[in-house]
Amino acid sequence: MPPPFERHVFVCTNERPAGHPRGSCKERGGEQVLAAFKQLLKEKRLNVAMRACASGCLDACEQGAAVVVYPEAVWYGAVTAADVPEIVERHLQGGRPVERLRMKRG
Repeated sequence: MPPPFERHVFVCTNERPAGHPRGSCKERGGEQVLAAFKQLLKEKRLNVAMRACASGCLDACEQGAAVVVYPEAVWYGAVTAADVPEIVERHLQGGRPVERLRMKRG
């Protein structure tokens, strides 16, 4: 049986205690980013082939809201709900990652 989805978008919605030195993706808008992905995928009828899911900690809170797209394993950082249409159009539909949002290693 083939995988049920072409792509999975995982959005960190992890919450840490107030004042935690690393912060959290939830306080950086992770839940709003997830809601924007779900809504836009549904509007564009892409939700049959692509799925946006809440994720626990992706261990990148300093760069949050963190998003990772599989199977390509493209990591995005500092994503806001306003960035979602560009990610959907350019990456999910067009196959080209949004370089300005790609997370930097180390």
